[in-house]
Amino acid sequence: MFKVDHLGIAVKSIAEARKFYEQLGMKVVSEEVVEDEKVRAALVPAGESRLELLEGTSEDSVITKFIAKRGEGLHHVAIHVNDISATFEELKRKGVRLISDEIKIGAGGHLYIFVHPSATGGVLLELCQDPISAV
Repeated sequence: MFKVDHLGIAVKSIAEARKFYEQLGMKVVSEEVVEDEKVRAALVPAGESRLELLEGTSEDSVITKFIAKRGEGLHHVAIHVNDISATFEELKRKGVRLISDEIKIGAGGHLYIFVHPSATGGVLLELCQDPISAV
């Protein structure tokens, strides 16, 4: 089953960005640094989905570079898949352009891959699966 897992929002400062969502009555339920991606992520539940506030932790972070080029805003859309390995192999077999050649582990232990915007009509698409321990 496919569903929107989260929307990734690039922000200069999670501390500043979260204030708006808290004014709406939403709450940040977790915050963590994903060292491999050089990003701090804060998760805000929104119904069955969530918002993922993303702040770069270094000048060479993808998020820091994104903000420098495009400003703060929507960075990616994430779709939940049940079997990331099978989905990854199927996309590779079909020649779909991916951002990386491997499945990675992100915030909360979720497994993920990114599909290049050239394959999705201009949207950076993340495909993700729940952590192995939750499967």
